[in-house]
Amino acid sequence: MTLTPDSFLPLELVFNPNWWNHNAGISFDENFYLDSETRIKNDVTMRRVLHQRYSALGLGEESPQPRPIIGSMHVAGGFVIPALFGSPIQFESNAAPQAESLNLTVEQIEKLEKPDFKNTFPMNRLIADMDALEAKHGYVVGDLNTDGVLNTAYQLYGQDLFSDFYEAPHRARRLLDIIGELIADVANYIHSRTRSYSIAVNRMAARLTPSPFLHGNCSVQMISPDSYREIQLPIEQRLAAKLQPYGIHHCGSNLHLIASEYAKVEASYFEVGWGSDVTRSRQWLPNAFFNLRLSPVRMLQCTPQEIAADTEKVLQAAGSLEKVGICCINMDDGTPDENIFAMFEVVQKYRKYGA
Repeated sequence: MTLTPDSFLPLELVFNPNWWNHNAGISFDENFYLDSETRIKNDVTMRRVLHQRYSALGLGEESPQPRPIIGSMHVAGGFVIPALFGSPIQFESNAAPQAESLNLTVEQIEKLEKPDFKNTFPMNRLIADMDALEAKHGYVVGDLNTDGVLNTAYQLYGQDLFSDFYEAPHRARRLLDIIGELIADVANYIHSRTRSYSIAVNRMAARLTPSPFLHGNCSVQMISPDSYREIQLPIEQRLAAKLQPYGIHHCGSNLHLIASEYAKVEASYFEVGWGSDVTRSRQWLPNAFFNLRLSPVRMLQCTPQEIAADTEKVLQAAGSLEKVGICCINMDDGTPDENIFAMFEVVQKYRKYGA
């Protein structure tokens, strides 16, 4: 499926909760995610702050109005899927929510079943919120980060998961398959209510038509391409059949090593983690939209000249920019505005080429 960006070479920025906490006074406690009034109020604040600080980049709104939002469009990070399996969630004022590892035993893993998400925390509370917001406003916007099968499996099982890839692959497949089915169920439900899947994974999803589902493959860099092919690939192929248009969030530095396997998934979007070989990745995935990720660590620590060079590097490696966006995600408090504007200036230069 072809994805159409709303502009040539779209740019997206996402700031870490510690940035928002320091610069806008927003607390990322449980109410940020699960209380409607707090969520709507913070959404207005975030849009206003972005405009005040980065209006030149086209971010935010001068006079944002409240909207019936179910999931924030301005931070990345997910906890819903692990929580549905029973992982306790730790909320902090200046950090993304963290799911506690359950470290289930082999016996518990083998007996694990897909939960009834509509009647399980936190989806039962969020669905009640959606019902109330829709009754009042006539619609709901936003979505939830549904994470990824390997990420969640690691949260539930721990490092024994990777041993099972070799010693008990049937058990690993069953676990990932159950998680994949739940992800599909939750994502499709959210999409049926808000018409988007994954803005809470990466804001670039809001810049594309149709807005894609993004599957979190953060942990795939921890396994070999052979292990991915043997264990996860069939599950991801089934996910892609259920969630179209399908995209893969690969924030690791090795997309080029797994790209030949990703080419077997019906995916039209890939996030290209900083450090990945963009040119090699494009050879395997010639028709997909590439969202090129800059490093938030370098954005924090480097000079504007170095950030400009980083931006040039990935854009030059991408070849044709008709199917390309660029982003920097989870930038920390203290990230110099000069670095962000250096990135933007390079993007603006390349946009002139496409005008």
